[in-house]
Amino acid sequence: QLQHPSAEVREYACASISKLLQQKHVIPAFLQRDVVRCLGPLLMDHSLAVRETAAGALRNLSACGGFEVCDDMVTNDIMTPLVALLKECSAGLDANQLSPKKCREVNKNYVEDIANEAINLLWNICECNNTAVYIFNKEGCLEAVLHYMKRFSTNVDLAISVANCLQAVTEDNPDLLSSFNASAQQVLETVMMCPESTMKHILLRTLIAGTIWNIKDTIPPGSLGSMVNAILKIFSESLAIDAGETIIRMNEAEKSRLKLATETEENMSDVVDNCVLSEDDNMEEIPKGRLRRENDVSDLLPSDKWELKEVTALLTAQQTALEIIVNMCCSEDPSDDEWEELSSGDESDLFMENSYNEGSGLLMTPLCLSDEVHSAFLNNLIPKKILEKTAFPNSVALDICMQNPSWKPLIKKLKAVQCRALTCLHSILLVSDVDCLGGPSALQSLAQHLSQLVFSKTEFPTDTEFLEAITSALRALLQTMASKNISQCMTPEQLLALCEAGIHSSNASVRVNVVSILGISGSVLAKGQDTAETLKMIGKFLLEVAMKESSLVVAGEALDALFDVFADGEEAEKAAVQIKLLPTLKEFQPVFRMRMRKEGKRQYSTDQLCVLDNVKMNLRRFIAYQETLGKTPA
Repeated sequence: QLQHPSAEVREYACASISKLLQQKHVIPAFLQRDVVRCLGPLLMDHSLAVRETAAGALRNLSACGGFEVCDDMVTNDIMTPLVALLKECSAGLDANQLSPKKCREVNKNYVEDIANEAINLLWNICECNNTAVYIFNKEGCLEAVLHYMKRFSTNVDLAISVANCLQAVTEDNPDLLSSFNASAQQVLETVMMCPESTMKHILLRTLIAGTIWNIKDTIPPGSLGSMVNAILKIFSESLAIDAGETIIRMNEAEKSRLKLATETEENMSDVVDNCVLSEDDNMEEIPKGRLRRENDVSDLLPSDKWELKEVTALLTAQQTALEIIVNMCCSEDPSDDEWEELSSGDESDLFMENSYNEGSGLLMTPLCLSDEVHSAFLNNLIPKKILEKTAFPNSVALDICMQNPSWKPLIKKLKAVQCRALTCLHSILLVSDVDCLGGPSALQSLAQHLSQLVFSKTEFPTDTEFLEAITSALRALLQTMASKNISQCMTPEQLLALCEAGIHSSNASVRVNVVSILGISGSVLAKGQDTAETLKMIGKFLLEVAMKESSLVVAGEALDALFDVFADGEEAEKAAVQIKLLPTLKEFQPVFRMRMRKEGKRQYSTDQLCVLDNVKMNLRRFIAYQETLGKTPA
């Protein structure tokens, strides 16, 4: 059917394949039948409708197939017709020459709709395949893509697709930077400063902010400060919105819209029923179908499910903003010239105005700031809005999503925002000192907040993504507090409960985190009085993990934690004797060495093996240290 002479048959075939490709289990069968080479040429079909449905089918294939399928698509030369289509659509965007014979809908803009499908296909492939990114650079696709972006004021959906694609292709792509001349940057800046307040426009600005952060090396030094300020302001705007309240409000709006549509339909039906004219008028009865099609006011209402689309855009914007903040925390330290520019003159004042302070709700930059500018720019590095996003989603909003099948996917997005906020918090804790975090009292309050997230529910959380995010944040927080001798707020019972639950997670990172948390807290307890019994429980737990854990990385972390807990202190020495720490470790040492020889090179990376080698060396030293303690006269 894809080769049929009739355009309508080809379009139907593409649409049918597009629907089937949303089912992952059928994708291998289509790949065996060379679906990419069959659909690829149709991207340049004479029929615009066929082009659109073919691009949609390939988009679904790339989105549902994952990395391997995208690699296969590039291997089968999908980029050649795709690049040609993108350039042709870009060239025809201004002319907008649509043949009436090819446009069955008066208001349909085929060029923009085809471009939207093609851009999404390009985005998916470039995110998964480096060769596609190379072709994007080589073929000069940036100019065409930016041309689409200029339609943001009339087609925000197309602009969002372009922004997603741009954020993907600009990440770690230095070869593309030279293409971002002043004209290209002006396009991005214009979009970023657009005043529209819809959730879709907030998402658009957030994505563009991420793109500008990716190409920050092209920004002139004199504009760097204002660029950072603009990015932070956009993130603040996004994170300041309460997603739960937005869901409640938008759900009510949807109910009102649907109710109005139903009432309008009923009223129009009554009008038609009453419009039977007398025979003396010599006129025909007005056809019911034609009247409703021409006068139905529901055509003037927003498109179907626009409220759901708005909430989805908001949650995507918040998740994106948090992810970019994490990247900002992990970025390299700015050069001296950049810091001189950032801390000079009016831009410094502007930066302060856009920094977070109590009551303003704005976000402070989590950049790895130098000592000179820490005090000037950062009074409280843990932004209020990020902390708010770490809380559990609004229960009323969750109920709405649970009861409405089309809104149910929002639950996953709500949880994703929470997890990204926790990851963002973890990153900020890693790059900031205590004063910039608000001091000891702020850290203690934060510890209580994170503890409540773990222990406030009747059942211990089991979601892997949440557990990894919350344990990572707790680990970083407790390490910071321990390094500054700040008293910790979690009780030993809570710590052990957390570790007992976390150690059974299928995620190795969660297990590493809980073991590390126990080691940090245990080392603090070892410095106190009358803590031997608690240290015994911690020691037994860590020994069991070290000896029974299937992952060498987790076992190594457990050993490291033991070294920290029992490194020093009278209470630690008493507990070590009572749990027979020394003989147990001496017996376990050859077992650990043997596991490293058998499993090491086969299962673990070079970095992991380096860490494990250090653990093996520290185990030998720790055993020797414990032996000297046993020989010391009482």
